[in-house]
Amino acid sequence: MSERLEAEQAGSGDGEQAQAGRPPSGQSRPVPAEDGRAEITGAADRQPGNDPGLPAAGETVEQGVRTPAFRRLMGAWTVSLVGDGVRIVALPLYTAISTRSPLAASAVAVAAVLPWLLIALPAGVLVDRWRPRRVVATAHAFRAVVTAVLAVAAFTGHAGVALLAAVAFVLASAETFADSAAQLLLVELAGPDDLERANGRFVMVETVGMDLAGPLAASALFLWQPAACFALDALSFVLAAVFVARLPDVVPERAPSAGSMLAGLRAQLAEGGGYLLRSRGLRVLVAAVMLTAISAAAGNAVLALFAIQTLGVPPAVVPGLVVAMSIGAIAGSRTTPALAPRFGAGQTMVGALATLGVSFVLLGAVHHVAVAAVACFLAGFGSAGWNVLSATRRQRLTPSAMMGRVTSAYRVLAWGLMPLGAGLAGPLAQLTSLGTVFLAAGSVIVLTAFVFARPLVRS
Repeated sequence: MSERLEAEQAGSGDGEQAQAGRPPSGQSRPVPAEDGRAEITGAADRQPGNDPGLPAAGETVEQGVRTPAFRRLMGAWTVSLVGDGVRIVALPLYTAISTRSPLAASAVAVAAVLPWLLIALPAGVLVDRWRPRRVVATAHAFRAVVTAVLAVAAFTGHAGVALLAAVAFVLASAETFADSAAQLLLVELAGPDDLERANGRFVMVETVGMDLAGPLAASALFLWQPAACFALDALSFVLAAVFVARLPDVVPERAPSAGSMLAGLRAQLAEGGGYLLRSRGLRVLVAAVMLTAISAAAGNAVLALFAIQTLGVPPAVVPGLVVAMSIGAIAGSRTTPALAPRFGAGQTMVGALATLGVSFVLLGAVHHVAVAAVACFLAGFGSAGWNVLSATRRQRLTPSAMMGRVTSAYRVLAWGLMPLGAGLAGPLAQLTSLGTVFLAAGSVIVLTAFVFARPLVRS
């Protein structure tokens, strides 16, 4: 039931020019050379030797998931995602313990999600103007400083509600920049032939870092010293920034913007949103993700209560269901890149979506702990498979020069509706039952897989 719901070559819909790594006319991307390497684009204005991660003009950089550059990108993701996993557990827990106020807890939670509605779109526009490696490295370094300040404040007892909310907002704001820029780095360093494998590895390290290693580390550190959790998060950002600084600065050529900066930002924002709406393949993805995100959020909202009240398990056992889901997600992220070439990316996407829906229906229909564990495993497997392939298709359908804007708009539409699903779950459970929430959510996801099966396969 991942909250991070996001390949096959692009179809014939309007605006779908970026097929399997081929940019639309007027845009450039590293072009595969005869030896399998990619040219560094836009190198004419760069001076070799001034940047430790930047090859000299005319040099090439290998593409693929087994290259040193992609391994460094994976290293940056791994350490930063473990730090994120520590913080997403420690920050709300510290807020609850230090304030004992539901209003304070709510304020910090809202501050952590607001940037995805307020900052993500302009961040995407700016990312498309800047070099992605510098954006990600700067965002990591900035977040390292912010979390270090929080660690000191928590250790000295000066972390009040205002500071906690401000830190949550600032960290999420920086993440909107880093996330969009990292998408472009992934596409350029993995290359078109390895996009499925690259996204599969990202989903795997995301699951391990944010759902397993990070929370486990937070549990151990919080008992000793809560401030240590934030110090570890700061250290993870420092290490991630070092990894990113050593990446090659591969970036497509970008046409200079005309007019004032504000007018240029507005025009580019409209261009990105317009491209998202004009592309038939992207429209299909957005519609499927929106329906799935609403349904998954409804299930996430009542999972713990369902386990305790309906399944009758002790509260200490509830995390076991989350672990089963995480194991399923790791399995899905590992097997999906192999399934897609064999059965077709579109068919595999539909299968993953159907698996997620069936797992929800199974949870709601059969109230047994063992069945629930299997259902959670299947939910993680299906969710991870969908995430890998939907992200890959979105990246292939999006020109590199518009990756930041399209990614941001895509995620605002997809993630912005998740609170709606969580909000609907409570009243539905109150009127019917907790199991009905999973039955309804699963039915919507299965229906989504059925309705969008043909356009997903053909696009």
